[in-house]
Amino acid sequence: MAFKGAIDVDIQNCKGCSVCIENCPTQSIRLSGSVNHKGYHYAEMTGDACIGCSSCAMVCPDSVITVYKIRI
Repeated sequence: MAFKGAIDVDIQNCKGCSVCIENCPTQSIRLSGSVNHKGYHYAEMTGDACIGCSSCAMVCPDSVITVYKIRI
């Protein structure tokens, strides 16, 4: 059984601090071109290289990232 990772970001509470981006070993996170209701560019998953390691969620100061492993 093979798995891939995926993240879900609470975009309304993300402050766009980029800590998750710096800690992602597969460079699967970027800041969105859009802004949330607070005016911050929020983090979002990019591509399909995520391995579900949870590094992003562990370093997020606001705990707005949830990591999933999806069966493929």
